[in-house]
Amino acid sequence: MKKLHIPVEHTALANGLRVVTSPDRSAPVVTVGVYYQIGFRLEPQGRSGFAHLFEHMMFQGSENAGKMEHIRLINSSGGLLNGTTHYDITNYFESVPSNALERVLWLEADRMRALKVDDENLRNQRDVVKEEVRVNVMNQPYGGFPWLDLPPVAFRNWPNAHNFYGDFADLDAATLNDVQSFFHTYYAPNNAVLVMIGDLDASDACKLAKRYFEDIPPGPPTPPADVSEPLQTEERRGEVEEKFGPLPALAIGYTLPKRGTRDWYAAGIVDRVLHGGRAGRVHRRLVIEEQIAVDADGSADIFDTNGPTQMVSRIFHKPEFGSEATISAFDDVIGGVQDRPIGEDELESVKVKFRADYYSMLEGGMGSYMPRFGLMHNLACFTLFDNDPQRVNTILDGFLAVTPAEAQALARKSLVPQNRAVLLRRPVGMEVAP
Repeated sequence: MKKLHIPVEHTALANGLRVVTSPDRSAPVVTVGVYYQIGFRLEPQGRSGFAHLFEHMMFQGSENAGKMEHIRLINSSGGLLNGTTHYDITNYFESVPSNALERVLWLEADRMRALKVDDENLRNQRDVVKEEVRVNVMNQPYGGFPWLDLPPVAFRNWPNAHNFYGDFADLDAATLNDVQSFFHTYYAPNNAVLVMIGDLDASDACKLAKRYFEDIPPGPPTPPADVSEPLQTEERRGEVEEKFGPLPALAIGYTLPKRGTRDWYAAGIVDRVLHGGRAGRVHRRLVIEEQIAVDADGSADIFDTNGPTQMVSRIFHKPEFGSEATISAFDDVIGGVQDRPIGEDELESVKVKFRADYYSMLEGGMGSYMPRFGLMHNLACFTLFDNDPQRVNTILDGFLAVTPAEAQALARKSLVPQNRAVLLRRPVGMEVAP
């Protein structure tokens, strides 16, 4: 099988900023990402919601670009932009015609150097974030299910278990000094990576990065976040009311092995066996064969997390089937990968799909509206978490080498009740079988 060979070059500037380039002359477009190693779980206690708050603050103007000017300049260049917050990173990215690369780098460097963090922007964006939570979570059917609901049930250490959107009390208590301190600590070049991919010359792009970023002073060493978890010895359960949705739902999450281990690779393959769309065993058994659920799917956070995370199954079941009956049927599916090795034909099919999905993700991602978003995203994560952007070319090897015996051993060891959390989401006022 032909090996993946994406050209990747990387270096570090004097201030600690890591710079990664990947030339691709197939279209006159460049995609640029600046990734900061601060996400939901890395924000300090008492500062819940700050990681997401800053995703908004970063578009409120900087020393030489006024409020919303960043967005206007990218759009007027014919480009797209956005920012997102994840468990361990917050990212900002643009895709523009290649002749606008220098403009993008100037804008990103300006807000890294001198973001406008003032009382007015803090008040405005704090209110925006709170309204976003109300609209997207509190007043949506199944809002936050299960990505906000499950971690407080699954984990015991605050970084992994707190409300990732942030408690309103923490956001309201934030002072200007608190927010400025957060910016200077986490939004520093030595806590970031700059990724540039597309129609560019790697040497020229690095020279531009050096011109615009290297004189930004490094920040203090970021305080280490302890994301370790105490040993789990029994199943954990929780329940949340569903105010708007018509169906009972449940989420079952198994904590994954440590990143980069053989068991981690095996878990990635077992996840696809269970959750490979309509062909996945969970959907096939619960929706098609037994018709207990109207929808069942799941996923595992594999590539872009760097701490305790889970493989999560999401099941929307019929009210006449209780949660215990649904869990029992789900456990039968899990038992199937524990009791017998996965057949060679099924395993090969899963690996072919895994490889195809990986290639597709590198080409697209982000709803496919951002060219090669997936490549940019993974180059950044492999740099920040593994100090090795070249892993984009080799990471598949570990998954494709998983044997039936390794997959079965992982299922027997990790897919057990004492390593899982179960969250029930019950519609208000609905009679649901026990």
